[in-house]
Amino acid sequence: MSCPIRPLIMCGGAGTRLWPMSRESFPKQFALRVGGYSIFQQTLLRVAGPEFGRPLIITNQAYRFIAEQQLAEIDVLADFVLEPARRDTAPAIIAAATVAGQFDPDVPLLVLASDHQIRDSEAFRSAVLAGLPAAEGGWLVTFGIRPTDPATGYGYIEPGEAMANGARTIRRFVEKPDAEHARRYVLDGLLWNSGNFMATARTLIEEYALHQPASAAAVALAAEKAKISTGVFALDAQAYAEAEQLSIDYAVMERTARAVVVPLACGWSDVGSWDLLWSVSDQDQAGNVSQGEVVLSDAHGCFVSSDGPLTSVHGVEDLVVIVNQDAILVADRHRSGEVKQIVESLRRTGRQQADTHCRVHRPWGWYQVTDHGDDFQVKRIVVNPKGRLSLQKHGHRAEHWVVVRGTAQVTVGDEVSLLTPNQHAHIPLGAIHRLENPGNTPVELVEVQCGDYLGEDDIVRLEDIYQRA
Repeated sequence: MSCPIRPLIMCGGAGTRLWPMSRESFPKQFALRVGGYSIFQQTLLRVAGPEFGRPLIITNQAYRFIAEQQLAEIDVLADFVLEPARRDTAPAIIAAATVAGQFDPDVPLLVLASDHQIRDSEAFRSAVLAGLPAAEGGWLVTFGIRPTDPATGYGYIEPGEAMANGARTIRRFVEKPDAEHARRYVLDGLLWNSGNFMATARTLIEEYALHQPASAAAVALAAEKAKISTGVFALDAQAYAEAEQLSIDYAVMERTARAVVVPLACGWSDVGSWDLLWSVSDQDQAGNVSQGEVVLSDAHGCFVSSDGPLTSVHGVEDLVVIVNQDAILVADRHRSGEVKQIVESLRRTGRQQADTHCRVHRPWGWYQVTDHGDDFQVKRIVVNPKGRLSLQKHGHRAEHWVVVRGTAQVTVGDEVSLLTPNQHAHIPLGAIHRLENPGNTPVELVEVQCGDYLGEDDIVRLEDIYQRA
């Protein structure tokens, strides 16, 4: 092997079909945990080892800090390519390939979604290594999953002639079929299109330029004009906006003459619905999956999850019951793929629960509203070690902070003080202030806001280490 395979992790999707656990503010790749790790973390751990180089993560500024925190939990270092706006997978992948290719245009890139689950990691790695010679030879190597059922939620790949190392030519890509066609495809030996593939940076850039020349020029300029800090490449917004919004399948894979497929059986799922998540989760003797404070009685084939309140389910079959602190979903498990319609309805009516959890993640930690009234609001705030809120002021509210855990450094006007548990600080209306955690353990406090307007947009940032000012 000429050089380690560099994982390129796509981490920008919202996963609304797993609402209310997965939302725009904290999507499924971070929110969904299986076996103690998020599926984002599992993706990174799957490509750890001497065969793989430093991961390159494609995401946006909002998700970058969540990703960094979860990377720190598993002691993995990575670089980032930041999209200024979503343009689908093709511009994002080519931008990351351009960044990786600046160091070595022939580096093999393993392009992976961050929100898929794979049960057999060894089978997956073996397939990657089997496809490596083809990738280094200038082919785009996609991984086709051997079907376990005639699924209608996936595209299919019809493999052709056998090549070396288990790769096969591709006769055609097929869109998501109806049930009758899906059954026929499975009988005829077609494979599910996993959307994961491998190619060198040079091959990806050449093929994108061949089939999408205008977009290729826009992406190249966005990468050339990127703002670069240590391990972070923030693409230029103006140039990137000129790239056509297309998936990598439509832009390249279904057009190129250089694509091959490696068949793979590894317990793969894109975890695209609650029903799919149920199917790949450990079930009890009655076929139930339960997470959190859950009591099941005479229930069969259910997926029940609670992140707080005790949830009891009795005398039902094939239900999905998801209990969050601010939203509850009850659905027929077999129709759980339709949950996206609920999210769209919530958005049309302006309900913030469509996209935002009650626990709101920020670069420095998180906060959660625990109570509110017409002119007051109470928050629980946790600041990560070395986290630092912006130097700011408010035009409509005063605040009172009480530290309950850790040591907080508090700035109010010209005064800076260290507060320990049961100590407090008052921030008058209009006062310049900042909260930070100088220590190595989280700081937790309770904030009481009082004022005639309590929205998050009543923040005037004067200075911010996360470049939000």
